Amino acid sequence: MFTGIVEEVGRVAAVREGAEGRVLTVACHAVLGGTKPGDSVMVSGACLTATGLDAKGFSADVSPETCAVTTLGALRAGDAVNLERAMALGDRLGGHLVTGHVDGIGRVRSVTPVGDATRIAFDAPPEVLRLCVVKGSIAVEGVSLTVNTVDGGGLTVMIIPHTAAHTTLLSLPPGAAVNLEADLIGKYIARLMEGRDEGGGGLSFEALGRL
Repeated sequence: MFTGIVEEVGRVAAVREGAEGRVLTVACHAVLGGTKPGDSVMVSGACLTATGLDAKGFSADVSPETCAVTTLGALRAGDAVNLERAMALGDRLGGHLVTGHVDGIGRVRSVTPVGDATRIAFDAPPEVLRLCVVKGSIAVEGVSLTVNTVDGGGLTVMIIPHTAAHTTLLSLPPGAAVNLEADLIGKYIARLMEGRDEGGGGLSFEALGRL
């Protein structure tokens, strides 16, 4: 489990392709502290297992499934990635509960300066968008953000200078693909409502919207 508060921007040092997916080697420093082989590290929104570590970074296997449903299959040497170690029980939860299990791939629609901040609009797939609410949370490339607006095809978020300086978000041009993870609590509520629609006794999606 993660918080969506990026600890470090790392760089892909090498990519090795194989029949069973690919192996990423990520150059980094901060997330190595206390990390050992077998630990989870979130890489731009996707939870990976660190299989090897040295003083310069870590390596991780990326399965064919992960390559297919996230942007990790397109990473190349030199690409910047947002990194976060798994949260420890008892730590402050600065963002929101993030699993590192990507729900869909979105695309940057527009990037607009707003004073010292920046508004980014993303196109999002329906399976993610249906779980988004204004003032709710979403993880974009592993970054915990507040949803500002939602429309029929996407959403907007506001990036403050600190987030801009410590993540990869402002390096993304219009059209860039991004990993999206909807709020975990919203996903459980949606599943309960589906159970009601199937005769399971939960609230329907329409009923909850009227509360």
